[in-house]
Amino acid sequence: QVQLVESGGGLVQAGGSLSLSCAASGRTFSTYGMGWFRQAPGKEREFVAAISWNGGSTFYRDSVKGRFTVSRANAKNTLYLQMNSLKLEDTAVYYCAVARTARGSTYSHEYNYWGQGTQVTVSS
Repeated sequence: QVQLVESGGGLVQAGGSLSLSCAASGRTFSTYGMGWFRQAPGKEREFVAAISWNGGSTFYRDSVKGRFTVSRANAKNTLYLQMNSLKLEDTAVYYCAVARTARGSTYSHEYNYWGQGTQVTVSS
């Protein structure tokens, strides 16, 4: 059974940092792109960052460029998201996902495995 488990969320003050992890089990995802999405209350789920199968390509939504870094450790079947200089508008539930392709994608419909999410709350 495929399982993605996010961790590392929590409460942080604006300007602070958090590091999210996503541990995958049930199969290896080393040949697939992976990504992070988020959903704030009352809003639709949105793309945050994605990474290709070997980490050679990364993609970010404009509002997190320069602040967030996505990475992966295929030997550990784990995806990471380092979030720095957090803003109030980064508050959301963050989800990791596995893409259908090796490159990864900015579109949620191109992902077929999802975690349950971890809450990130940024306070003033």
